[in-house]
This record gives sequence, C-alpha cells and structure tokens, in this order.
Amino acid sequence: MQFWDPRIEELPKADLQKMQYKLLKSLICRLYSFSPFYHDRMKEQKVHPDDIKELSDVTKLPFMFKRNLRDSYPNKIFTATQEELVRYHVSSGTTGKPTVVGYTQKDLDTWTTSLARGFTAIGLGRGDVIQVSYGYGLFTGGLGVHYGAERIGATVLPTSVGNTERQIELMQDLGVTAIACTPSYLLHIGEVAEKMGIDIKKDTHLKTGILGAEPWTEGMRIRMENWLGIKAYDIYGTSELSGPMFTECTEQNGFHIWSDIALVEVIDPKTGEQLEPGEKGDLTLTMLQKEALPMIRYRIGDISSIDEDVCPCGRTSPRIKRIQGRVDDMLIIRGINVFPSQVEYTLMSIPEVGQHFQIVVERTGALDDMLVRVELTKESFSDKITDLMQIQQNVEHRLRNALNVAVDIELVEPGSLPRFEGKSKKVIDKRSL
Repeated sequence: MQFWDPRIEELPKADLQKMQYKLLKSLICRLYSFSPFYHDRMKEQKVHPDDIKELSDVTKLPFMFKRNLRDSYPNKIFTATQEELVRYHVSSGTTGKPTVVGYTQKDLDTWTTSLARGFTAIGLGRGDVIQVSYGYGLFTGGLGVHYGAERIGATVLPTSVGNTERQIELMQDLGVTAIACTPSYLLHIGEVAEKMGIDIKKDTHLKTGILGAEPWTEGMRIRMENWLGIKAYDIYGTSELSGPMFTECTEQNGFHIWSDIALVEVIDPKTGEQLEPGEKGDLTLTMLQKEALPMIRYRIGDISSIDEDVCPCGRTSPRIKRIQGRVDDMLIIRGINVFPSQVEYTLMSIPEVGQHFQIVVERTGALDDMLVRVELTKESFSDKITDLMQIQQNVEHRLRNALNVAVDIELVEPGSLPRFEGKSKKVIDKRSL
C-alpha cells in the first residue's frame, strides 16, 4: 500500500482530533482578531474564541453560506494582503455573482499536497502520464490537478477540454495511463474513439480515470470501467475550498478528507443540527489551514454522509460517501422529492439503456410533469414498435418504483442527446424559464 505522508495518513484517530483542535483554535483566534467579517459573525452568534475548549465546540460557531461570498464580492472576506496573494480563481457565477477565491503560496501548497496524497492513494506516481482534460483558467479543475500530478512525479499532458479527436491521438501516442475530466467528457471521449475505430481498452494504455465536477453514480462507474477497461475514481472539491482536493483510494469507498486540512461535518438541512456518522445531510467543511479565504463551517449544499471507521487501505482520516446530489438540485414533482442521481442509478441498472439521459420538467396547469429522455444502446435500438414499447414500459415501471412518482419516458436513438465537454446538463426545468 502506497502512502504520500504516512505520518499523517496513518495517525490514530485520537491524535488526529487533538491536531484538529489545535488548528481550529488557532484559526478561530486569528480570525476573531484580524477578520472583521468573522469577528462580527462570532459576536452575532455570541461566541468567543475562549468558548472553543474542545473539538466538538465547533458547533457553537456560525455557518457560512455561498451567499456570504457573493455578498462580499470580490474580496471583502480575504485575510491576506495583495502582496501575499499569488493567484485568483473565479467561479462561473451562473446563479448570481461569481465567487472570487484568492490563494497565498501556502494555500497552493496545501491544495497540491492534498491531491498528492489522493493520487498516491489511487496508485498513481512516477512513470504515469496523466492527461488533464479539465478546463484550465478561472476554473480550478485543470490547474489544481496539474500541480498535484506533477507533485507525485507523474508526467502531465495538459489537454484541457475540446479537440477530442486530437486528445485521443495524443492519448495513444504519448502512452497516457490516467485521465482527469468530468464523467460526461470521458463518455464522450469513448464514443468519439469508437467512431475513429479506436478501442480505448485495447488500443491505449489508459488504466485510471480521475472523474469529478458533477455527480455520478456507482452504476455509471461500473459501466465505464467495463466499457473502457479502467478503474474510475471520484474526486471532490469546490472552488471555495480551493478546488478539487479529495479523492477516493483504491477501495473506491468514499473521499478521504485529510484531518490536518479540513474538519468535516454533515448537517441536517432543515434544523441545522449536526448529524451522526452514516446519516445523510448537507456537507459542511471547515478549512483548517487556509490563509487568503478562510472557510469556517461552510455549508456546501452537497448531500453526503461521514464514515469515521479506519479505511481498509489503512488511512485513518474520515471519509465522505459519494455525493448524492445537491440540496438545491432536488426536484419536487407533485410533492415528491426527486434527485437526478436517483434517475441515473435506476437507468444504469437497465441493460437496454445507454449512457445518456435528460430530464425535462414542465408545469401543466397546477401539476408538474416529468419527462425522461433515454438513449438506448445500439444493440437494443430497434425498428420494431413492440420491442420499443416493452423497453419503455420497463423503464417507466422501474423509475416509478424508485421515485414514487409517475414519469413519462421518451426513448431516443443512440447519439441523439447533447454531449458536454465540461459539466453535463441533465436537467431542463422549464418551470423556471
């Protein structure tokens, strides 16, 4: 078993918590003294650094939300001077003001170290060629993975997104062993390769996928691994935390959240109470070492749960389970809560269904209607109406049982739904248009 930093990664749980408390206490004292934003927030909450006497006292501190960052645009929360900043990244701002994230050199080093541990945990290192097909620039994905890959001694191929045929040629010619991109883009690469007459499994050295920036299910993982002959690993992070920071290990059973870098909680979205390990809720992180843009109890909005057991890989840090979706991505259809991940999970268990689907929600009068457009596999697409009707009825039945709400199904031919080089857009909610 490979470790990047066994001193931290194998540290007993009790020692991890002592270390976390020291880091948390130091962070709170610094921000109370030097951050007007956090000073005011703590005074409103009637909490003082002296009240933080043990790690569990983190629950006394106020939450932070995305809106706080937008309201403080561009840099009102920063606690580093302009001379100390070495980089900016900026979110897309599709739902409001963009989020500006600043980094000191120590912030970049912490981010890179986190990824070096993660990439080592999935078996990458010197001798690997890692193709980075996340976007470079304001988006954090490309540069974050790039520096993490270089830190472990791998060779980086910085392809970014687009020009897919060229990417496939380079993958072959340069002996790429791992690719980092969205799950949607890897599916697209696989389809384009087939059209070029290239079998990723047989005609390349690709063995590892580092896939993130959008939710994907275990069913999708199994399909991609079988189709492309790789091991597919999830990677997690947001621009506010730094960028993609945490990965699974070879066990493929949750993201390792390094205890010296982040303190993780899961919060009940309705009550704000801290949930027990194993219970699903709003993922909340406190970044223990960030200098430029400190984050205390940041309510990310992603739905997950914590596993505090020591991982079979030997690492002692807590793990968060696969992201189930976002609190604000939840669709309410005739009073029933529906997550796109539930739809994908069900569809991926049906052999006749292909890799791509699209959800369209409309309102007819006072009622919501949900249509799921489903691509079929080449083998199951037929000109026999009876065959298609049988598949459609099966898909409708399976989704109704999984979601507890009736949905309409439209079967479409392979390759007819939109493909995406970045994050996929699986939901079209016409109620908000």
